[in-house]
Amino acid sequence: MVFVKLRDFELRQDNPELSASAVAARATAAFASSRAGQIMVMQPPAIRGLGNTGGFSFYLVDQAGNGIEALQDAADDLEALAGARPEIANVSVSGTEDESALRISIDREKAESFGLTLSEINSMLSVIFSGSEVNDFILGSELRPVIVQADAEHRMQPENIMDWYAKNSDGEMVPFSTFMTTEWEPVAPKLQRYSATQAIEVSGSPSADVSSGVAMDVMQELVDGMDGGYGLAWTGLSYQEQQSGAQAPLLYAISGLVVFLALAALYESWAIPFSVMLSVPVGLFGALLAAYWFGQSNDVYFKVGILTTIGLAARNAILIVEFAEDLRRQGRTIAQAAKEAAQLRLRPILMTALTFILGVVPLATASGAGAASQNAIGTGVIGGMIASTVIGIFLVPGFYVLVMRLVRRVKDGTAAA
Repeated sequence: MVFVKLRDFELRQDNPELSASAVAARATAAFASSRAGQIMVMQPPAIRGLGNTGGFSFYLVDQAGNGIEALQDAADDLEALAGARPEIANVSVSGTEDESALRISIDREKAESFGLTLSEINSMLSVIFSGSEVNDFILGSELRPVIVQADAEHRMQPENIMDWYAKNSDGEMVPFSTFMTTEWEPVAPKLQRYSATQAIEVSGSPSADVSSGVAMDVMQELVDGMDGGYGLAWTGLSYQEQQSGAQAPLLYAISGLVVFLALAALYESWAIPFSVMLSVPVGLFGALLAAYWFGQSNDVYFKVGILTTIGLAARNAILIVEFAEDLRRQGRTIAQAAKEAAQLRLRPILMTALTFILGVVPLATASGAGAASQNAIGTGVIGGMIASTVIGIFLVPGFYVLVMRLVRRVKDGTAAA
């Protein structure tokens, strides 16, 4: 793994081809023909500490217990399937290629007949090849460790193992070759587990102009379509994205409920808040339309803008409904109160809406490092405010008349009964 430091953002922001994603894409294409290995260039994660790279990461889990060889074949097949999908790029499977390893076989019965135990042999091998810190000594003003280890020339080659002797319980020197054999064999470089089940780690990134959520859905689709009962378990930033994405509907529902309860407490009525809440979908429609028009993705920053839009759309409706309710109590009909309230409150609605829209314009037009998150919030809020102001000014009075007439009919029917 190599970390590449780019030039300062101020030197690259005027040229889209020098953005981090563009540089990474060109570098990946340039290294694709390398025969030295599989070389990919990926951006760092959006949140530090959650993984080593951006994009997505997961474990391909062997839920059916097919074995490590079948799991490796399935991971290679998944990599090939993902490479054929345009939504995904840089898919890599960790640790599927077998590597040559020297297997040391110890005949335990023969070793015990020479007065040696397996733990003693293992300890001696550890000291010979990896070393062991046994003590410390003072050298001037520094404390230096005493490390016991075989001399370099006696531990550099595999055949050096057979040159060593072990001292048994009788003090006799027993050569390793009398109870030990070695052979080269292909083995997996590492054995991974996920929840105590054999698994292989897979990582990748979405293609240009494709959100991470779409790429993750494609990978889920590919894994579900594989034979053998394999499963997918997201990790790192991908796991957090899955968790937060599943919580979005709940957050929207809670936000709407909080606004409704606040209005119910304000008007001391359960009916009037409905006319206000009916204006919220108008603001959400404007936010979604603006995001689609300007190519924004439905990420966590846009969700923050959606939550803000819910409150702002309700605020515009409150300015009309509150005044209409006062006029109705003064003796005007429901329709007259709604029409007059919309006319009288038009100016303050436009003033507050324009103030807020102009206030978030810097977010929508921001550039530089971290501008994508600001653009997502600003674009969503501006779209929602424009829709709730331009369209809502006509719909909110109608919602108010509709709800109040329904309430009156229900009351009249109850009184007649």
